[in-house]
Amino acid sequence: MAKTDKYTQEQLQNMGKRLRELRIAKGYTNYELFAYDNNIPRAQYGRYENGQDLRFSSLLKILKALDISLEDFFKIGF
Repeated sequence: MAKTDKYTQEQLQNMGKRLRELRIAKGYTNYELFAYDNNIPRAQYGRYENGQDLRFSSLLKILKALDISLEDFFKIGF
């Protein structure tokens, strides 16, 4: 894994926290079930919630499953 600066690490952690909050608000208390139901690799999704970097296309897929726009994801609480 490539080293990232402190700012980037903090923002990835914030993004992971936001994904977790949205998943729980959607009714999924278990990240593995959410990932399974939405055809997202479970281990990979778990890493995203833990603040690891993700591809833009992966973020779009997750936001579609959460039924939230990209604009709203970054506007609300980020």
